[in-house]
Amino acid sequence: MQKLKEQTDAKIALGRKNNPEFMKGVDEIIDEAKAFEKGKNAIKVGEKAPIFKLPNPLSKQIELLDLLRKGPVVITFYRGSWCPYCNLQLRALQNKLKEIQKLGATLVAISPEVPDSSMTKNEINEMEFIVLSDQNAKVASQYGVAWEVPEFLLEHMRVDRNLDLKKINNGNNNVLPIPATFVLGSDGIVKWNYVNIDYRTRSEPDEIIEALKNLSK
Repeated sequence: MQKLKEQTDAKIALGRKNNPEFMKGVDEIIDEAKAFEKGKNAIKVGEKAPIFKLPNPLSKQIELLDLLRKGPVVITFYRGSWCPYCNLQLRALQNKLKEIQKLGATLVAISPEVPDSSMTKNEINEMEFIVLSDQNAKVASQYGVAWEVPEFLLEHMRVDRNLDLKKINNGNNNVLPIPATFVLGSDGIVKWNYVNIDYRTRSEPDEIIEALKNLSK
């Protein structure tokens, strides 16, 4: 099975071939964001993770404290079901879900999409892990991974992708999470994390599994 990085690299290569000017613009934005250390305020290993309560696609409130009582929790922030890189990542996580669960952990994926939008039939909604809605990016902000998206990317979403983020996220049309993953011990302390402003690059599921294995050492 292909590693997630191999899949995202192939997606990036295809984008460079089909839309080189756009990908060049993305590269410049990512380089600028890295220079200004976007994501540097993300909660770090050894810190206590902020507690939250968010709705699932059925509008049921899910509390982090309840999940932590069952064991470790893996939290991954993604941009939305419209993001092809997110789809690749979450599909890869779904493929490794049984291994994650065998290690006693719960997998939670969080995006700004509103519950009603999440109820549409799409691949993410059919995943077997917990999907939650952080429509105002409040929790993403608490975890230090909220990002005000540059106009260049917003215009691409509006014009080229025909995406109405204001509708998808119920009013929030310019703040998305930096794709990031946190492994929390049952004590709520961050044991491992991955934060990268480049939304085209994600952590490997095997890295998450290794982090979970290290919890019992």
